[in-house]
Amino acid sequence: MRKTFLPYALHWIDDDDIAEVVKVLKSDWITTGPKIKEFEDSVCTYVGCKYGVAVNSGTSALDVAVASLGLEKGEVITTPFTFAASANAALFNGLKPVFADIKKDTHNIDPKEIRKKVTSETRAIMYVDFAGQPCDIREIGEISAEHDLYLLEDAAHALGAEYEGRKIGSFAHITVFSFHPAKHITTGEGGMCVTNDDELAQKMKKLRNHGIDADTRERYGRDASWAYDIRFLSRNYRMTDFQAALGISQLKKIERFIARRQEIVKIYREGFDGINEITLPYVKPNVRHVWHLYTIVLNGINRDKFFKTMRQKNIGVNVHYIPVYRHGYYKQRFGLNPKDFPVTEDLFKRIITLPLFPKMSDQDAFDVIDAVKETVKELK
Repeated sequence: MRKTFLPYALHWIDDDDIAEVVKVLKSDWITTGPKIKEFEDSVCTYVGCKYGVAVNSGTSALDVAVASLGLEKGEVITTPFTFAASANAALFNGLKPVFADIKKDTHNIDPKEIRKKVTSETRAIMYVDFAGQPCDIREIGEISAEHDLYLLEDAAHALGAEYEGRKIGSFAHITVFSFHPAKHITTGEGGMCVTNDDELAQKMKKLRNHGIDADTRERYGRDASWAYDIRFLSRNYRMTDFQAALGISQLKKIERFIARRQEIVKIYREGFDGINEITLPYVKPNVRHVWHLYTIVLNGINRDKFFKTMRQKNIGVNVHYIPVYRHGYYKQRFGLNPKDFPVTEDLFKRIITLPLFPKMSDQDAFDVIDAVKETVKELK
């Protein structure tokens, strides 16, 4: 058994990252300054889109994205198998989240189930790239076009992922990224909306700053005016410049981080080969999976006992995710029947997340494999 605890995720910040943050801390601008635009431009160049709007979390990015559409009422179709922030963003903006069941192989939202949920009240589809694997974007896009719906892509797991040879970031009307420490790059907390629509970009920039129509830097200096106007009801979602500096430095390493994740996945795939009690992740041939999470599905093994036993072996397994409709708030407000989501329910009872992050050593991965094999033998 391992002597030290291995978490399921961990950031990797080096001396170069720290040096860039220190430079900003010693400068005149530590928030709403030049590093914000530099970070936005860096991400846009990387993913291939025109406009980026940096904010203080991925959750804030989702809220700003939905708010920018200006939808006063209606429904947003989304997946129940993700963190609640996606559905919450709809609720924050007076919209109703409508859940569509997921696909058994990729665990992403099922386009066939989306079609069943489209009504005259539907205004948008918010799809989530589970674990770092893009959804069936072409099929979802066709539904959007047929019914004149907005497309929002929650790519919190998928910075650097590709669909049919093109990076995630310009397929939907707005794509949202997260820079939480568990993600591919981190700014501590942070997020970004990217889009090719100038009007949406300008509105999101106002929404991240109380709805104010003038940028902070425009109101600074000898010749600047004191005047500004609040155009929209909004909150303070601003990112700091030292967070942006960390993001810029981290982004330079993202391909190395992704490559290391892929190496660990290869070790897992080879180490778990032939174990009938677990099903390994499926990867579609037309995507680049960037492995935010590595999940296995247990066959004939009690998930909760597996979780407890692995934790006792100092392997920080986790569960992603509790279906959104199972949370107390959603139960009380919507009272959805879990039986209406059979694929999600079956998966939730059997899925487990194994440790995966770039700072892991090969030996860490071998420790996970050994612990999984031992636990399967103990519980089957």
